Amino acid sequence: MGTRRTAAGLAAGAAAAAVAGLAAAELRVGRGVRPGREDWRTAPVLPRGATLLGVSHRPLQAAEFGLDPAKSLDELLRLPFQIVRLAAYWNRVEPEPGVFRPDELDRQLDAVEAAGRRVVLCLGPVKAFGYPEFFVPGHHLGTPLPEGALIRPSDRPDLHAAGLRHLWRLVDRYRDRDCVIAWQVEHDAVDPLGMEHSWRLSESWVRAEAAAVRAADPRGRPVLLNGFLPTSSAVAVQQYWRTRDQGDSLDVARRNADIVGIDDYPRHAVAGLGPLTAYLDGGAAPWLQRRRKAMFRWAADGPGRGLMVVEGQAEPWETVTRPPDPARGHPASCPPERLIANYNRCLGWARNAPVPLRAYLFWGAEYWLLRARQGDDSYLRAARRVLEES
Repeated sequence: MGTRRTAAGLAAGAAAAAVAGLAAAELRVGRGVRPGREDWRTAPVLPRGATLLGVSHRPLQAAEFGLDPAKSLDELLRLPFQIVRLAAYWNRVEPEPGVFRPDELDRQLDAVEAAGRRVVLCLGPVKAFGYPEFFVPGHHLGTPLPEGALIRPSDRPDLHAAGLRHLWRLVDRYRDRDCVIAWQVEHDAVDPLGMEHSWRLSESWVRAEAAAVRAADPRGRPVLLNGFLPTSSAVAVQQYWRTRDQGDSLDVARRNADIVGIDDYPRHAVAGLGPLTAYLDGGAAPWLQRRRKAMFRWAADGPGRGLMVVEGQAEPWETVTRPPDPARGHPASCPPERLIANYNRCLGWARNAPVPLRAYLFWGAEYWLLRARQGDDSYLRAARRVLEES
């Protein structure tokens, strides 16, 4: 027994040392804001082939930036992309008990439809994209979800039932919209909600929601579930540990969705001190390549399956919630040339894959508009280069 314990301890120590070594290799420390460069003008752009290109529209982020959300969407629709992801925020659609107010979402769909674009509609209900990612109306939530808990339908039956009714009502309202090509259920469905909350939805919770959406749509459009794909060893280990009982959102997506959506953020800040910032910058680890290949195999193995990048990093991810917009220079986590490099990286995955990516959606379009308003249109022009030259 003592020998076994010693061997187990040595194995655990070796594993911890290996992870620490990988994490150190992926850590970059440098100035958080670097001088602007012109690399985005000449960086190569991979051909997109059959992959649709688009953006996620974030009205809450637009408002946070001091932009008019409706005008921001109109401006983005002047770009030559094919698809846009919209979100139905439950606490905005149902602000009070018995009130159904989808006017804002109706206007967004009208604008996208008039522009001849296609839509992935994120229905929530509990989680949807865009900070704070949690949009349950207070009259349905009651007491807060307990931190550290796995939330099953039996734990909060009233909330779960209300969410299913909300899903049915949304699909019933929009199922005749020809522009809608897929329904997204939840957002990073079973992962903890960033650093703000440690509770998680159970797979049974999400499975019932996906079934409700399918039952409400006679056209049988695909259900999309998305998840964060860790690109650094430290984040991968943390995500595995926090979701080890049922798998992370990408695991659950492959078991319950028709389309798996990937959130891809290859470089993000973890700490800052004065002008210096520490970044995790991964993406080349063998385990990550194996996981990507497994997702492409999954998409190829069944009829109607597909794989999208629903959040391709195209704005900075620094140590603050709101991406910084310095008057001079660019945040180091995502200067304009990285917008192109991140797109190329994901399109490169599909070069030798059995199926193409169905879509690549840039994350950060409202940030481009903010920078352009302040006299720096390099992000907007870098995005336009990809859209026009791919």
